[in-house]
Amino acid sequence: MYSFCYTRGAMTLPGFEPFSGMEDLSRVYESRRLFPLFENRLLPKSRPEYRKYLHWSGFDPDDPPQPLVLLGRTEGRKQTDSVEVFPQPVPDSHGCYVNYFFAHGVRYHLPNAAPVLDNLHIGDRVTLRPQPQNPNDANAVAISVGETPLGYVPKYLAADVGRLIRECPETTIKLTVERINPDAPTQQRLLCRLDACWPPGFQPCQDDTFQPLVDGCKV
Repeated sequence: MYSFCYTRGAMTLPGFEPFSGMEDLSRVYESRRLFPLFENRLLPKSRPEYRKYLHWSGFDPDDPPQPLVLLGRTEGRKQTDSVEVFPQPVPDSHGCYVNYFFAHGVRYHLPNAAPVLDNLHIGDRVTLRPQPQNPNDANAVAISVGETPLGYVPKYLAADVGRLIRECPETTIKLTVERINPDAPTQQRLLCRLDACWPPGFQPCQDDTFQPLVDGCKV
């Protein structure tokens, strides 16, 4: 059973309009099938680039993941809106933080970053650089190699990643290249893996914008 409810961010985002067929912000919606809003964000299996799409995202094309897992990795992006789908991180079997995400904003750093991207390999370390003076987002965390910026940690993860950088011992936090996709669209060019400690009392996505509007709705 799939459930959907809105979070408080829906009340504060300028210009936000409820999704079609789910206009009631005070309701929990349930369905035995994946809601069309999300199903339509999956690339159809009939598309010729479907296997590449899975490969770019770090999955085996011969053993594709469940739809929600795939959505969480690809973010379900569409050119017609700004919706991004992502999973709430949970500790792994060792009680550590492990998360995969595509670097955001790569296109803004091309062509300067192109030679660096072209020379990256799976497993290479890349650097996390908090940018508290960033005029657009004080939580912004840049991704770079040396002095060359490549992109950013997704905005929805930035505050949590900033806390991990502050609270985890330096030896326990690292960002590595999971996939480098020279033939992919820029938003899928660089897939990263973040490994870190799970600090005492740490709960991801605790910003007020992520909290459900409906009591009892699990996120």
